[in-house]
Amino acid sequence: MAIEIKVPQLPESVADATLVTWHKQAGQTVTRDENLADLETDKVVLEVPAPVSGVLKEIRIVAGTSVTSGQVLAVLEEGVAAAPVGAKPAVAAAATVAAPAAAALKSPARRKFLSWFGLAWASFTAARRISTFLHVPDA
Repeated sequence: MAIEIKVPQLPESVADATLVTWHKQAGQTVTRDENLADLETDKVVLEVPAPVSGVLKEIRIVAGTSVTSGQVLAVLEEGVAAAPVGAKPAVAAAATVAAPAAAALKSPARRKFLSWFGLAWASFTAARRISTFLHVPDA
């Protein structure tokens, strides 16, 4: 069953939004509540979640376009699995795992904080990241 993905209701004082980016492309499998796209207004950035699991069949609005409430952004086919394409899904999965780690280091605030202490983010395990900065030396 095809489901239309629409622009959510925008705040009262906002007439339109800009479709900033698509997180999924046509033909990709999506899970329920997965973020499909980001919409930006002059006041807020909104996420457009997938209402059901399935395959993104069609993208009707390209990134950078101005949209209004209720406008159809894409069409999602409920309950259908994407056709396998050999080794490409594994490569794409590896790229998406590496992307958040690289993006985390690009945060200006994080780089500045680490530079104050002469630290490298990669040198910490998840548990040490918190405990290192919460440790109070004995007086």
